[in-house]
Amino acid sequence: MKMVLFSGGVDSTTCLAMAKEKDEDVIAISFDYGQRHSEQELNAAKKVAKYYNVKQIFIDLKDVFKHGNSSLTDLDLEVSEGDYAEQENANTEVEFRNGIFISVLASLAMQYKADEIYFGAHKDDSGVIYPDCSPEFVKAMEEAIKVGSRDTVALKVPFLNKTKTELVAYGKTIGVPYNLTYSCYNGTNPPCHKCGTCIDREKAFIANGLDRDGNYAR
Repeated sequence: MKMVLFSGGVDSTTCLAMAKEKDEDVIAISFDYGQRHSEQELNAAKKVAKYYNVKQIFIDLKDVFKHGNSSLTDLDLEVSEGDYAEQENANTEVEFRNGIFISVLASLAMQYKADEIYFGAHKDDSGVIYPDCSPEFVKAMEEAIKVGSRDTVALKVPFLNKTKTELVAYGKTIGVPYNLTYSCYNGTNPPCHKCGTCIDREKAFIANGLDRDGNYAR
């Protein structure tokens, strides 16, 4: 069995598709951590999980992040706009978010007898990277999970050394339904097309011959 840290965005959806290619038995784990874009994000996650016919578990972690200083969890702040490479002080980092998420998945993987956890971290096109997506972070979490699970669970980060454009290129080969995904940090419908994650997503789509909403050319 495979388990996927799953937001319904581009990266985690590609990981879900990859996991499904390797094992029919997949569980997607999605979190509500009080993010401003939770409604749109979790709705997308439900659609993608249904598309792939996988079991989905929703976990509420709002209390963990309610004192955060990120614009994703503090709704009084405005989300930083523009390409990440041009942002001097992006305010979208959520304190140790992926560390918390992956730790929860490690426990669930042991409970459900899953042997692998998929995490969609990748090399950022702009060279800017969140610390809890870095190679150093991944290496530390891999070792912690190996020790803590008695070597029964492995953390898989297949796109760690690939850009989002390369990630989407792979996803195209297995028909990932990118039009069902959602990534906008402002949580608007339609997406704002101004925040860093919107811009990165759209650049990767266009570089791979998709439109900015992830639709394949007809």
